[in-house]
Amino acid sequence: MAAVYTGNGRIQVQSVPVPEIGPGELLVRVEACGICHTDLKKVAHDLLPPPRIYGHETAGVVVRAGEGVTKFGPGDRVVAFHHIPCRNCFYCERKLYAQCETYKKVGITAGFEPAGGGFGQYVRIMDWIVRDGVERIPEGVPFEAASLVEPVNTVLKAVVEASPRPDDVVLVQGQGPIGLMFTMLLRRTGCTILATDTIPRRLELARRFGAAEAWNPLETDVASRCRALTSGRGVDQVFIAASVPGIVQQAVAASRPGSRIVFFAQTSETERIELSGADICKYERHLFGVYSASIDLQAESARLVMSGELPVQELISHRLPLTAIRDGIDRAMHPDGQSLKIIVQPQRLS
Repeated sequence: MAAVYTGNGRIQVQSVPVPEIGPGELLVRVEACGICHTDLKKVAHDLLPPPRIYGHETAGVVVRAGEGVTKFGPGDRVVAFHHIPCRNCFYCERKLYAQCETYKKVGITAGFEPAGGGFGQYVRIMDWIVRDGVERIPEGVPFEAASLVEPVNTVLKAVVEASPRPDDVVLVQGQGPIGLMFTMLLRRTGCTILATDTIPRRLELARRFGAAEAWNPLETDVASRCRALTSGRGVDQVFIAASVPGIVQQAVAASRPGSRIVFFAQTSETERIELSGADICKYERHLFGVYSASIDLQAESARLVMSGELPVQELISHRLPLTAIRDGIDRAMHPDGQSLKIIVQPQRLS
C-alpha cells in the first residue's frame, strides 16, 4: 500500500507492488515518514507529473539486501537520505552539493518515478544512496524521531554556513518544526535568540527550546523590538524559516548594517521579493540562500538526533496511519494551535 499522488492535488491510498531491488540496493519496510513542506508544495501546486509516491524523511527496517551489500542486512534499523552527491563535480568541489546533478536525482522509490517513496509501506534504496546515504538507528531510538535526521541536517547546514558568534543576537522568523529546529541548534552556539510566530503554542515552545523572547509579528513591531534589544542597531543574523508576504522586508528592517540574512523557506520559483538596493549594498547586508542537506553533516545530524541531544521528538504532534495521510497533509498546510510535526506510519492502515 502507498499514498499515491494522482494529480490535481489528489492523494489516494492504493495497492502497489513491493519494489524489486537489484545489486547494491536495499528494500526497506517504512515505519515512519515525516510530512515535509517540500512535499506539500509538490502536491498543492502539481509541480511534478503523476503518479508519484512522495515522502523523504524515511526511517524503517531493512527487509532485503541486494547482491554485494555488506554494510546492512535484514533486520537493521535505518534512516535514509534521498539525495546524495557525486562528490567529484564542479559543484561538489565547492561543497555546493545541492547543485550537483547526481544529488538532484532521487535515489529512493516506492514505485513509479522516484520521488522519495516514504508514504509507501516499502521502498527501494538505490545503490549510490546505500553506499553513502544510509545511517543506522540505535536500539531504543523511535523510528519517528529518527525520521527527523534529514530535516535536522538541512537546518544544521544553514546554521553552519551562517556561523553565528556567541555574542550575536539572532532572529528566527517562524517557529514551525523547521523554525524550532533552528532555535534548538542556535542555542548550542551561545547566541541570543529572538523568535516570531503567529501561533501561541509555538511561541511557548520557542522559549522552552532557547529563545530569549518570542513574539507574534501581528501584535508586535518586530523591527522596533529587535532594535530596542541591540542598542538601536538591529540583529546580527536572521533565519527566514517561513514564507509569507512581507517576511523578507521584515528581516531587513530588523537587522543591522553588515548583518547576515539566511533565506531558507523561499523555494518557490514564482515568489518575488522587492528590496531597495541601498538596503543591501549601502548597508552591506549579506543575503544568501541555503537549500537541502549536506553530506558533510550527515553523521553529525544523525548523532544529534539519535543521542537525544536535540529533543526533536517533542516536535511531533500527530502520528497518523497511512489511510489518514490526507488529514495529515491538510493539517500541515493549515496548522492549528496544536499541529506541528506530523508523522505518517505506513504500516498502520487504521
